[in-house]
Amino acid sequence: MSQIKRNKGVLGILTGGGDVPGLNPVIRAITIRANREGYQVIGIRKGWSGLVGMIREKDADNSPFYQILFEETVNKIGRTGGTFLHTSRTRPSYMPHLNLPPHLKDRYKEDINDLTPEVLKNLDYLGIDYLIPIGGDDTLSYATRLHKEGVKVICVPKTMDNDVPGTDYCIGFSTCVTRTISMTHALRTAAGSHERFLVIEVFGRYTGFTALLPTMAGAANRCVIPEHKFNIEQLCELLTSDRKTNPSNYSVVLVSEGAMFDGKDMVFQDKEKDMFGHKKLGGVGDHISLLLKELSPKFNNGQVINVINQRLSYLVRCGNPDAIDSIVPMAYGNLALDLVLDGKSGRMVCLRNGQYDNIPVDIITSKKKVVDVDKYYHTERLRPKYKSFHQKPQFIVTSD
Repeated sequence: MSQIKRNKGVLGILTGGGDVPGLNPVIRAITIRANREGYQVIGIRKGWSGLVGMIREKDADNSPFYQILFEETVNKIGRTGGTFLHTSRTRPSYMPHLNLPPHLKDRYKEDINDLTPEVLKNLDYLGIDYLIPIGGDDTLSYATRLHKEGVKVICVPKTMDNDVPGTDYCIGFSTCVTRTISMTHALRTAAGSHERFLVIEVFGRYTGFTALLPTMAGAANRCVIPEHKFNIEQLCELLTSDRKTNPSNYSVVLVSEGAMFDGKDMVFQDKEKDMFGHKKLGGVGDHISLLLKELSPKFNNGQVINVINQRLSYLVRCGNPDAIDSIVPMAYGNLALDLVLDGKSGRMVCLRNGQYDNIPVDIITSKKKVVDVDKYYHTERLRPKYKSFHQKPQFIVTSD
């Protein structure tokens, strides 16, 4: 059994937004260290939704919304992907009436409601002294709101897109890049066998790190990213040239899901929005593939070049974490406990220039973190710039 020295206080942990490999390892690291330091740990289930759905009554069944965590609970699960606490894209400060828990529908009447008062009461009901949310900029932006309301918050950055400001690294990014490189190389055999263009769509709503870095590592000839609107004829001409110089007669482009054609907006699957106001992206790779085939005769002596079109989607965020997404979460979890033991709050753990650190949570909402196009992206060649690596951090393009 876990050896808890004494009850120093209660920590709450939650995971919000999209799942990534590395979430369970950070929950494991926090729980084991906290228990051994004398803290009780409560796992909030389903992200911010767990702090909205609770019923503050003695005999209420709140098991769908939280659970007590022990070393025995987290030890094995910490080696796996996903989040065993589950997650959601809930935004308590912007809750449509349709999504309200049944017991709150009579209390909140507006079409859109701010349930922050309920969240604060539920945190108090659970006796949580410190809250440790693990998430991307959407999840952590609401944590910043709670910090301003007086909640002791320690944030842990997580997102495949690696776009949380203030840190060079977010949990999930390395596994995403590793999988993208591996799957792109695997698909080369099909592209080469049929002498086609290979178009692979990857995640990346506002930032192109998940397309740019694999391309830099040799996974693709070209990439198109959200930070620079591209010309489809330019892309077709470049890919055709790449194909001609390849002995196997094929070429590869990685496409961020948020990439945009000249003069056009992002491509969405439908008009439905989540609680953070985001429409579901997906499909720009389909459009690019159709247009590349249509335009290819112009640059290939009148001959059509067929296309293999693949959306990697959840394949890069499912399954177990790689080595980096096992090590960094362990370190982030322990950094979070260091801050708790030092009595500090309103901080986010981070990696900056190869060193673990922490910074004020205010930075999360202060700016957007995107690819520096001037430094790292060749707009005429639609590919990364390969220079000035001296004293860059491990992932090169992800530093502020």
